[in-house]
Amino acid sequence: MTRRLPNFSALRAFEAAARHENFSRAAEELHLTHGAISHQVRGLEEELGRPLFVRHGRQVKITNDGLKFAQFLGKAFADIAAATDAMRAASISQRLTITSIPSFAARWLAPRLGRFIELYPDIEVVLQSSGALQDLAREGVDVGIRFGRGHYPGMVVLRLMGDVYYPVVSPHYRGGQLPVAPADLARHTLLRSVEHWTPWFNAAGLDLPEPAGGLLFEDLSMLIRSAADGNGVALVRHVVAMQEIASGQLLRLFDIASPSPDEYYFVTPPNAASKPQVQAFRDWLLEEIATFQRQQA
Repeated sequence: MTRRLPNFSALRAFEAAARHENFSRAAEELHLTHGAISHQVRGLEEELGRPLFVRHGRQVKITNDGLKFAQFLGKAFADIAAATDAMRAASISQRLTITSIPSFAARWLAPRLGRFIELYPDIEVVLQSSGALQDLAREGVDVGIRFGRGHYPGMVVLRLMGDVYYPVVSPHYRGGQLPVAPADLARHTLLRSVEHWTPWFNAAGLDLPEPAGGLLFEDLSMLIRSAADGNGVALVRHVVAMQEIASGQLLRLFDIASPSPDEYYFVTPPNAASKPQVQAFRDWLLEEIATFQRQQA
């Protein structure tokens, strides 16, 4: 048989009033009015069939029965608070914080993360996009996706995959009068970024100087956008530019690619490496990369 409990708001009002032995202070704590506290307590007294306070005008004194009841309620509310904290802690323990270089986060990882979330709906994923080399452990980050040489002291490091560079251009660049051979690039606008052209020039057998002057793009997404707008020829990483190539916004020029000396790495602080959500994300990411590489082959 289900026992009928008193109104929870009335119990909270009474417990606070008993603790302060003052209706006004209880009202401040619960963000109510003095009258609301008085009304709740009086309704509780009527339901219980006995007084909980002795009233002298606006002064109140708790009865012996009221004191015993308040002590039971105080313990019950403390248990509820502890259970709530435990639930919140469990929720936080299932949070997965990932930081990634912006180009990889926006163009490769984010479009695929929905599949991970479908597989692990209880994991809250926080994706941060940053090109800075953060202190992952100090900033509470579980996983960093880095593009570099794999030297990250004090971290658990796993190589994910490499990448290659090649030039791309909008099909509408110069009214469709596109470079036909690598040597033609000497007469075209080469967009600049933090990724140098010289290694690709060498792979193509060209003796051209590194482009200088004008706008320098630090964000590869902005470089790709500029190329798609027809502003010039861009040297891009395959993983970053493949969406625009697949959609026809960009065309790959020539069948020459230069391997990137930098590669993608999975980096995690040692104290986070054993977390179930980190291990699940690592395994999922490796499977996604294997599928991606098979598709590209």
